[in-house]
Amino acid sequence: MNPWDDWDHIVKIDPDKTLIDGETFEDVCATGTDAIAVGGTTGMTEEKMSRVIEACGKYQLPVYIEPSHDGAVVHSDALDGYLIPVVFNAGDVAWTTGVHKEWVRLDGDINWEKTFTEAYIVLNPDSSVATVTESNCDLEADEVASYAEVAEKMFGQQIVYIEYSGTLGDPEIVQAAHETLDTASLFYGGGIHDYDSAHEMAQHADTVIVGDLVHDEGVDAVRETVKGANDMKREIRPS
Repeated sequence: MNPWDDWDHIVKIDPDKTLIDGETFEDVCATGTDAIAVGGTTGMTEEKMSRVIEACGKYQLPVYIEPSHDGAVVHSDALDGYLIPVVFNAGDVAWTTGVHKEWVRLDGDINWEKTFTEAYIVLNPDSSVATVTESNCDLEADEVASYAEVAEKMFGQQIVYIEYSGTLGDPEIVQAAHETLDTASLFYGGGIHDYDSAHEMAQHADTVIVGDLVHDEGVDAVRETVKGANDMKREIRPS
């Protein structure tokens, strides 16, 4: 059994951004989310990552980091593991194997038993991650589904991550990717901002992820997305 098999909802905290005034990492961890991921595309440093990891690691919730480069990797007893993005539709192959090679070359303390890769498919051309990775986001549903199938069947990926980063994606595209998977879990991130958007996307993905929401609107909004995701999963799971 994988750690994420029972996760319906993840909060991704960007260490380069602040929380809403008056809110704490304890508040974020108390929203009902199933796990915390720590990471972002730009401005990532070991110091910033460590600050969030140590704060969230005090609570009874899984904490994983999603580093964007080797300089943002932190080894800490407060961590449950590492989720490493591999961008399958990247135009710059550094984001498929290059930065990963550098991490392995420079880091002699990798705990491989706690290290997992995520097959990213980036679909918002205006996002920072699309710009940095030079991703080809002009994809039809069957192309996205094929990327998902390649990730699982050819590369043995256990997580496929549909990333719309900042905008709500096309449910039909997310569903097409989900339908092609046999055992891999489908993560979805992008534009989930309330109960309804979380409820909708939880129908098409195994796990939904909110990121900007915690920084822009705060924990009450995050709590609504947790409820939306959980309600949908109760509806579609057999009793």
